[in-house]
Amino acid sequence: MHTNKNYKVLVEKMSPKSPVLKNCVRAFFFGGLVCFLGQWLSYLFIWLGASREDSLSFVSISLIFTAALLTGLGFFDRIARFAGAGTLVPVTGFANSVVSPAIDTKSEGFILGVGAKIFTVAGPVIVYGILSGMLYGIIYFIYLLLTGGV
Repeated sequence: MHTNKNYKVLVEKMSPKSPVLKNCVRAFFFGGLVCFLGQWLSYLFIWLGASREDSLSFVSISLIFTAALLTGLGFFDRIARFAGAGTLVPVTGFANSVVSPAIDTKSEGFILGVGAKIFTVAGPVIVYGILSGMLYGIIYFIYLLLTGGV
């Protein structure tokens, strides 16, 4: 008789073993490489005359643009297959999660395809990020009111 336990054992037996250590090292290396690139881009923008705050904005814009372009050209998925989670450094991973559904649904048209499904993956991140930020702000405001900080 097939039970959940038997099925789980069968799946574990048939599934290829994941090289966890190798994947972790790759993710650490490539995630660090993206961050290293971002840091050097900020130095470059400061050297070109931008303020520190502006340089950080330019770095975010540059990394988002690069990740979106690489996704559109089909290179991001190849890099991600090799680098693993290291490509999901928040800015580049977010750009990829916005562009990928847009590419996948392009054949359905710009309104019902791209427009309707572009935030399929990133939408919940945006919504829950904004809601949790608002909730934190309200709690912090109430805390300040109660402690006399306002």
